[in-house]
Amino acid sequence: MRDSFFAQLWYMAFRRKKVLKWLMVLSCIYVAGGVALYFLQDMLLFHPKPLSKTHRFSFTHPYKETNLTIDNRNLNIIRFAASGTPKGVVLYFHGNMENIERYQGIVPLFTGEGYHLWMIDYPGFGKSTGRRTEENIYKDASRMYELALAEAPPHQIIIYGRSIGTGPASQLASVKPCKKLILETPYYSIDALAKSYFPIYPVKLLTRYSFPVIEHLKKTQVPSYVIHGTKDEVIPYKQALRLKKGNPSTHLITIEEGKHNNLAEFELFRATLKRLLYD
Repeated sequence: MRDSFFAQLWYMAFRRKKVLKWLMVLSCIYVAGGVALYFLQDMLLFHPKPLSKTHRFSFTHPYKETNLTIDNRNLNIIRFAASGTPKGVVLYFHGNMENIERYQGIVPLFTGEGYHLWMIDYPGFGKSTGRRTEENIYKDASRMYELALAEAPPHQIIIYGRSIGTGPASQLASVKPCKKLILETPYYSIDALAKSYFPIYPVKLLTRYSFPVIEHLKKTQVPSYVIHGTKDEVIPYKQALRLKKGNPSTHLITIEEGKHNNLAEFELFRATLKRLLYD
């Protein structure tokens, strides 16, 4: 009886030690994951492709290039001219991949409707240099807007953001007058997007970028439009639904079966964009 009692005690102690060991292992993995999330978030959010100062762009459309110095950084701006009599300017903020060259396929969608199309590269993308921060991205967006005023009054300026670019686009529209704001595949905020990928972490404490699209939308005084696909595999469609719920005045255009990078293939998307640029 006594031997059995001690055997049970030993077995319980062994199991407790084993449980504690696994808890320590899991805790270490959790902490390591949080550290990696904090220090590698730039690599997760941005995938830039830098270009040399002497690089010649491979655009198939005529363009003008402008380089500005802001806080000892270079800001690269590419301008595509409208076909025919211009209606105004579209300020386009692209996604998180490579540089402006990757997005040249969308140029005719805007210039063909009579709008000049202006695009910038974020710090570290293309020929734009310097430290990439949310503040610097906002500064660059504001500088491009100021330049655009020389060609068009605010009521002829449309601000357009795609994917990661919906952050600076919505912020710009919240502080500068414009005709309308169009957001393609937006997120509610970087915190909300990160939470959808890493639900077990306190992402607000770990993320260095906020880009609170919802807060910017609430401050925007012009018509705002969200275009999102139901099968988006990068930024879940639920993010668009949350934006609509958080700011009911926002118009939500749903592209059934649309994914993150193929919306332009859908007739509804092309028809919607054409209508928004015509109005």
